[in-house]
Amino acid sequence: MMNLEKGSKKLGNAWAFYDWANSVYNLVISSAIFPIYYGALFKIKGITSIQFLGYEVKSTALISFVTAFAFLIVAIMSPLLSGIADFTGNKKRFMQFFCYLGALSCIGLSFFTLDNLYFGILCFFFGLIGFWGSLVFYNSYLPDIAYPEDQDKLSAKGYSLGYIGSVILLLFNLAMVMKPEWFGFDLSIPEILMHSGNPLEIETALESAKNAASFRAMQYSFISVGIWWVIFSQYTFYYLPKNTVNNKVTKNVILNGYKELKKVWHQLEENIVLKKYLNSFFVYSMAVQTVMLVATYFGEQEILWESDSQRTSGLIISILVIQLVAVVGAILTSKLSEKIGNIKTLIIINSIWAVICICAFFVTLPIHFYITAGFVGLVMGGIQSLSRSTYSKLLPQTNDSTSFFSFYDVAEKIGIVIGMGIFASIDQISGSMRNAIVFLAVFFIIGVFLLVNVQKTINKI
Repeated sequence: MMNLEKGSKKLGNAWAFYDWANSVYNLVISSAIFPIYYGALFKIKGITSIQFLGYEVKSTALISFVTAFAFLIVAIMSPLLSGIADFTGNKKRFMQFFCYLGALSCIGLSFFTLDNLYFGILCFFFGLIGFWGSLVFYNSYLPDIAYPEDQDKLSAKGYSLGYIGSVILLLFNLAMVMKPEWFGFDLSIPEILMHSGNPLEIETALESAKNAASFRAMQYSFISVGIWWVIFSQYTFYYLPKNTVNNKVTKNVILNGYKELKKVWHQLEENIVLKKYLNSFFVYSMAVQTVMLVATYFGEQEILWESDSQRTSGLIISILVIQLVAVVGAILTSKLSEKIGNIKTLIIINSIWAVICICAFFVTLPIHFYITAGFVGLVMGGIQSLSRSTYSKLLPQTNDSTSFFSFYDVAEKIGIVIGMGIFASIDQISGSMRNAIVFLAVFFIIGVFLLVNVQKTINKI
């Protein structure tokens, strides 16, 4: 463990490298492999719902409800933990705890079957808690290790490292799932069947063996995420500053984070434009985040794939398309906002999102899904980056920007809870994810009207 000075390039690189370590969770677990694996568990059994806590719950609704509950816990604990960590100087310990919790939970997902449903759901739940919990402390380290003029550049470096690292592991896992024989997975079939001379039976048996091997490869991919996360985070933990103070936790310290949020809430009364913008962001963000979290589950269940192997490769390729196009989308959004302004650009992007949700209701074929994925990527990267920068521009002159961004993050998480809760409820009641995703268009349309109101308010000032 070394103590490097603030502004040190080595310290900055070590901090940014945590993105390389943990972003594999977001891509492999949240977006790509796990949703496919989860859907396969139910397809193998030939069922679409299961008993959970005494209720018959649709498979996709179950995972949506669990995700919503996990984000609720994150929203509640983020200001609590960040307040305690800032006061006690225990940021690294907290960050390590959530890192290892998330990584071990990913490894635990490799044992997830419907026969041990509760264990698997707990691993999924704690994996999400670990990922987002560690980010609270990771993000709070930035002003401690870099000067203001270097923070944007360093933050971008972390994002880039995270993107590169996660895509590398995803491509490795994709190869493992699509070509399990390359990695030593057994694809053999009974010898007696090989000598039966029935080509159709042999072909069916080979397909079944390959599907079983791909299923095991997915389980190994969860283990690879946990190992990757733990091993590469060690570089970050080695160089991050150790505890500088040893203050004792009191009741006031525990409530500090919530007091800061309350203070920001009252300050919003004096800033009408910012308050109106936050209202619009809260509405459309719950829809954006929900679409991003359920997209792969939608593709896995609602698209008419020709085979299991096409489903697996098609979904993972779609995720990679979204990732690549999102980078282009963020650049195009930035250029458009320079020409017509942030709010007008957000109005256009929200309108496109609403059309995507409506069109998704009619998406059935793989080609339709690929095209939809491309449009999602185009507006996904743009709306996230522009929303945050717009919020930053609308902030009042203050030395307490951290509290404002904490408020922003909590608002975003609560939005996810509501969005996922509504989505899961419609999915469960109507029995179709199509009805749920088309309903999200309502939030984007409301978001457009609220943003128009923000623009009108700005024009009057």
